[in-house]
Amino acid sequence: MTQAPSPDSPSFLGRVLVLAGSDSGGGAGVQADIKTVTALGGYAATAITAITVQNTLGVTGVHPIPLDVIEAQARAVLDDIGADAFKTGMLGDVGVVETVARVLASAPHIPAVVDPVMIAKGGAPLLADRAIDAVKALMIPRAALLTPNAPEASALTGLAVETIDDQRRAGEALLELGAHAVLMKGGHVAGERVVDLLITRQGETSFEGERIDTRHTHGTGCTLASAVATGLSQGLPLTDAVAQAWNYVHEAMLRAPGLGKGHGPLDHAWPVRG
Repeated sequence: MTQAPSPDSPSFLGRVLVLAGSDSGGGAGVQADIKTVTALGGYAATAITAITVQNTLGVTGVHPIPLDVIEAQARAVLDDIGADAFKTGMLGDVGVVETVARVLASAPHIPAVVDPVMIAKGGAPLLADRAIDAVKALMIPRAALLTPNAPEASALTGLAVETIDDQRRAGEALLELGAHAVLMKGGHVAGERVVDLLITRQGETSFEGERIDTRHTHGTGCTLASAVATGLSQGLPLTDAVAQAWNYVHEAMLRAPGLGKGHGPLDHAWPVRG
């Protein structure tokens, strides 16, 4: 369990270092992460892994950042500002996975929330097939929490994920691969209610709510993962951090501003507005 920092410490806000791709549309990626961390009272810093050209209609371009620049961004933050939690998102290829894993390995005391981003909301691939094995070998064992949706969990485990029982089996398989905890997201699993399962070696906690009928779901995965990372950075126990994040995302979806013609963004700033 992460010990809460002292109110007299500079880390009391909760410092989250995000290693992920940029979304020009602002609904996902580092933009969503920064908004989320800030709205929940934390401090966000970033190491950008790629520049994407995208809006609510989809991704039309992906431009990787040089590996040495990715690592230099992260080292610059850690050497000066520091971090209380990591959050990883879009990694893209084997080289980026290896680079980010090396950063995480250099600070094993900092919990990492690993969002295994593979496909954009509009269907564009964001992780090369050959990088999946690298994620399994290098990222999953370093995850204080892994946050896959059903297709991602299926790709990582080779198991079908179409029911709640499938979510449970896949989550247990991911624990066997080395994750310390797994939040199996149920948004892609059919049913009137959405059930996310937090699976640890100590047991299981479910988070359940009515399915929201909306096209404004862009960035939900990024937002949930960064919200959990914020809670962990502020000293919350894992279950409490997930519960806070789950409620935050649910409300952000309900308050979506209706922007764009496709998969629209959430209202990340709703706690600020009250």
